[in-house]
Amino acid sequence: MTAPVSTGFAIQHATFNHVWAALTLEELYRLGVRDVVLAPGSRSSPLTMAASEHAGLRCHCHFDERGLGFMALGIARGSQRPVVIITTSGTAVANLYPAVVEAKLLGVPLIVLSADRPIELLDNGSNQAIDQRDIFSRHTIVHHDLPPPDAEIKAAFLLSTLDQAVDQQRRTPGPIHINCRYREPLYPGSCLVDASDYLAPLGDWLTTLKPWSYWSSSPAVPALNNEWKTFAQQRGLIVVGSVDDAHQAQHAIELSKQLGWPLLADIQSQVRFDPHNLIHFDLALHDERFSAEIAKAEVLLQFGGRLISKRLSQFIAQHPWQDVWLVDPLPQRLDPDYCVKRRLIGSAADFIADLPTMPKQPPWHQLNSLQRRTSQLVEERCTAFSELGVCHQLSQLAEGQLFIGNSLPARLMNMLGTQRQTPLRVFANRGASGIDGLIATAYGLSCTHSQPTTIVLGDTSALHDLNSLALLKQASQPLVVIILNNDGGSIFHMLPVPKESGLLERYYRQPHGLHFEHAAKMFGLSYFAPGSMDTFIAAYTQAVQAGVTLIEINVPHQQVADDLKSLGEEIRGVPREQ
Repeated sequence: MTAPVSTGFAIQHATFNHVWAALTLEELYRLGVRDVVLAPGSRSSPLTMAASEHAGLRCHCHFDERGLGFMALGIARGSQRPVVIITTSGTAVANLYPAVVEAKLLGVPLIVLSADRPIELLDNGSNQAIDQRDIFSRHTIVHHDLPPPDAEIKAAFLLSTLDQAVDQQRRTPGPIHINCRYREPLYPGSCLVDASDYLAPLGDWLTTLKPWSYWSSSPAVPALNNEWKTFAQQRGLIVVGSVDDAHQAQHAIELSKQLGWPLLADIQSQVRFDPHNLIHFDLALHDERFSAEIAKAEVLLQFGGRLISKRLSQFIAQHPWQDVWLVDPLPQRLDPDYCVKRRLIGSAADFIADLPTMPKQPPWHQLNSLQRRTSQLVEERCTAFSELGVCHQLSQLAEGQLFIGNSLPARLMNMLGTQRQTPLRVFANRGASGIDGLIATAYGLSCTHSQPTTIVLGDTSALHDLNSLALLKQASQPLVVIILNNDGGSIFHMLPVPKESGLLERYYRQPHGLHFEHAAKMFGLSYFAPGSMDTFIAAYTQAVQAGVTLIEINVPHQQVADDLKSLGEEIRGVPREQ
């Protein structure tokens, strides 16, 4: 026998399953993982024990795997690090599907470690055994179905498999799925397994903090030179879509000032509330004069994809651009209207750093003054206690970070608001734009930030993720949940759904008649249901100071559709009916 290895990595483990589990978590730690989210289960015990015993890993728990997946999504987006998800076998893994889909579309680095039965326990009636091989299909960057731990398989096989997978994830951000098969025993017995002989070939790995193998990446963004000079000499427009890093988005603002090009920043851009952004461009596109002025643009430079504004997307799709460039670190098309002529894979900072120096240009447009009338109307019409009023006010009141639910909240927050002096991180799950897992995602984000977190979402979205309210009592910073309760899917009032025969109500809006006061009480949350703008401001100001609070905004289901229609008509100059 080889002499025992003297190392910081343990050489004795509960079972050989635990040896592989410990190797897995240690290598992922060396590759940048700091957070692990876990749901209860027996088959995953080796992974659970390895994670709980690792001094460098923070463990977060939730009893619901669907919420667990979205919590991991929030932590990964907030920390900008990969996050490990550990589940047991069976439908527990399937419950991660919505979060994995969102992570693939947004390029979020999740690492799913799903425990599984060995292959001989499949298709024979064994309990809690389903075929988990490639269960997430085309929604993962990498999938590996590992064999059960075996002393005949080198430890370096496991480590190098993980190294390659994480390198592929760095090149093409998104979720990884590692299916981990374990035979019994799954729990510690009366004696430990001495793995010194098995681990000895790892040599220096046992005494350092370096990964087993290193994979290098080449720069993604080329220098442009002459192409850029031609592009930059035209009348241009800069659009900033989904960007999680405020520092990256700030480079787009500076470039806009340098070129004299107008800036249109999405609510997901991290620079939405910057004074240089044309903050009400979505609504201003109702105005013929504004639309005519912006139509003078000849070229488009866009940073980040997944724009919320339908009016802006339609303008981009229909405008006869001379050239369109899109810069984003994700190697995805991100071009729903097939306008992009040059696709640059990389960050805004890297792209702009490669540009040749050019003299500062004066603005070519009058969009700021043309938007002023729209901004005045927004200020005048968004003072009442309504969904419009609350979302508009929230742009000023929110502190720290804001997570926006899909459906109406994302659209309203993207239309409304005013510029602000203090920074505000803003996130939304706009990959698949689903209404599931939003509360869990917001909680995950709150785990990564030392300031308050606010989530604003609709009532149907809240019902979809109601049991994730159980997570919120663990929040270490103030967390405010604002539910816009218009009794169902009121967004369908703004879509061409046939109104006759009760079709809209029964099959689309689906009113539920529910309120959230008792849910707040069940999960131990403070609760407010303000009835005016003044009481909302007071309730929110109090809530953002400490603890976890649910604020329910009860409004008539038709109100938001009527308010938006009226506001759009005023901007267009349509006379009011007497």
